[in-house]
Amino acid sequence: MRVLFVHDRFGAFGGAEANLLATAEELGRRGHELGLLHGPGTGRQEEDWRKAFGFCLGYPPTSSEEGLDFALSEFRPDMIYLHKMADLDLVQALTDCGVPVVRMVHDHDLTCMRGYKYHPLTRRICTRGTSAWCVFPCGASVARSSGPGLPLKWVSYGSKRREISLNRKFPCLVVASRYMQEELLKNGFLEDRIAIHAPVPRSTEVTFQSSFSGRNLIVYAGQILRGKGVDVLLDALSLLTVPFEALIVGDGSHRAHCEARSRRLGLGNRVRFTGFVSQQEIRRHYREASVGVVSSIWPEPFGAVGLEAMRCGLPVVAFDAGGIKEWLIDGVNGYLVPWMDRAQYARRVQELLLDKALARSLGEIGRERANEWFNFANYIDGLETLFGRVSNLRPALVLA
Repeated sequence: MRVLFVHDRFGAFGGAEANLLATAEELGRRGHELGLLHGPGTGRQEEDWRKAFGFCLGYPPTSSEEGLDFALSEFRPDMIYLHKMADLDLVQALTDCGVPVVRMVHDHDLTCMRGYKYHPLTRRICTRGTSAWCVFPCGASVARSSGPGLPLKWVSYGSKRREISLNRKFPCLVVASRYMQEELLKNGFLEDRIAIHAPVPRSTEVTFQSSFSGRNLIVYAGQILRGKGVDVLLDALSLLTVPFEALIVGDGSHRAHCEARSRRLGLGNRVRFTGFVSQQEIRRHYREASVGVVSSIWPEPFGAVGLEAMRCGLPVVAFDAGGIKEWLIDGVNGYLVPWMDRAQYARRVQELLLDKALARSLGEIGRERANEWFNFANYIDGLETLFGRVSNLRPALVLA
């Protein structure tokens, strides 16, 4: 099968990019021919992306539709696998191109004007579908800008409604969780066009047992963005009364703020920020750890970062936000803490540090469940089956 991937970046960046590359590499290993129409490069692991795709084309920012036309004529795909894309003219062109499109919904960009489904001031999670409420009283027409220039940007409610309308035309949308399926249903998407395939991390079998040593090492691995709640995690760690070490593995726009907060809380000697490291290095940290922590306070579409800690035999502590409860069962493979409850979070982490037998037991259950329920090979099998069905459809037909 010839599959054209479409994505707004080229190279490593976050979870969406990690999933895209892992999926492409495995599909290529299985004999599929892969192409990529992409946006600007990230400067990270770009050579790996070039190896994964036999055909790569960066679309000009002023003429993305022409880039699509060229990719279709040169690569001649059987189907298109669309990932993150904010260029509505390109999305419009994809709906009209005559090639079946599967859309991977990685996060809330499609259904939230801000893209993260929580209020920037109160951090309260939004449970509404997109509506005029987003403009007033939510005020989502004004959002933070991550690009150059002013720190704020204008977001058009009309453009968001157009984006939702265009994406409803695709024969299938892939989501990570039942939670994300519900978010799409709130916005008028048809249930029989939504397929749930949790984007589990590609992982070789982990045979080592984490040390659970007296070092009491706590590991956070992920982006350091405001919605990831690293600042809230630091507040919780400051409440611990036992000796511990913590590694904050990753990078992002909220890192400087969190480093300053760590110093103010007196955690400077116990918490270390490592910056971006490889998956192999993260696994080495897990080998020495006693607890894996996920501190997201935005509603995670799935929260796959916790699965890697589970595969290493670690219990996980996380806030109940979004789709996390679909893989973290409270008291079974870790602890699911009420949203933003710092004191409860600290109590659960301390309980695991003090009772290493309990931590080992929960961690082993987590390892078994991660390997059984969230298997990468099974994930790709499901996508292959879906792609085979969709490639035989005309774009306007509903996926049965």
